[in-house]
Amino acid sequence: MRKLLILAFFLIIEAFEKPAGYEDGCSIENTSFTGGEYAAYKIYYTLAGVYFEAGSVNFTCKYEQLSNKPVYHITAFGKTIPFYDHLYKVRDKYETYIDTGSLLSYQFSRSVVEGSTKKYENVRFNRDIQTAITDSGVFKVPGCVQDVLGAVYYVRNLNVNHVKVGDKVGFQLFLDNQLYNSYVRYMGREIINTRYGKFHAIKIKPLLIKGSMFETGEKMTVWVSDDLNHIPLRVQALIKIGSVKADLMEFNNLRWPLTSLIQK
Repeated sequence: MRKLLILAFFLIIEAFEKPAGYEDGCSIENTSFTGGEYAAYKIYYTLAGVYFEAGSVNFTCKYEQLSNKPVYHITAFGKTIPFYDHLYKVRDKYETYIDTGSLLSYQFSRSVVEGSTKKYENVRFNRDIQTAITDSGVFKVPGCVQDVLGAVYYVRNLNVNHVKVGDKVGFQLFLDNQLYNSYVRYMGREIINTRYGKFHAIKIKPLLIKGSMFETGEKMTVWVSDDLNHIPLRVQALIKIGSVKADLMEFNNLRWPLTSLIQK
């Protein structure tokens, strides 16, 4: 279940048109979320049409200060349920500190425990000279590069109203000391039924980075709420054996009413 509980959410990058106020190609006004927001998801593994609950992932967002700068401190924590702990224990924690004005990150870290594998990563972004400083060295990066967690909150402020179905939008992502070029494809709007309820949703497909669980290609589908919150509702992806699905199950302190919800 390599990166199963977290990375499904971290490929939702720049599927939408840049809204008014997007001036310098990087910074963007936050209109979709607020400090205090909380969202919880359940992860399901599917084989031969049968769903098995495999784990959970929770997201929190808090107002804080970092070096006297106002930031959103965002944390994502994913874990397997006790049954799977005996087979393949997962305890993944991702954190980012993003500027409340530009929504670009200053600092990113992750602590990954997946079976016998343990990995720790720390990244500090110097936006003035466009570098990423990690435990392995200093890397040159584009000024608009995102980390995988901050990108989820950045993209929620983008606008889909004038994008055509089938359009692709490229982006750059810094992960594991590497810069990735990828894209997402806008697939239009539709109504979906989730375990929480029935929603109006925006549908996108990201180009995946090849890994131990995912093959490269457009093999993941993401639905976000078709309202001002743009909160992820469902993520579904094919993996090497079967498929995985994550559904929104609980939330608190959304910035706006969840008007995309049709019926609970």
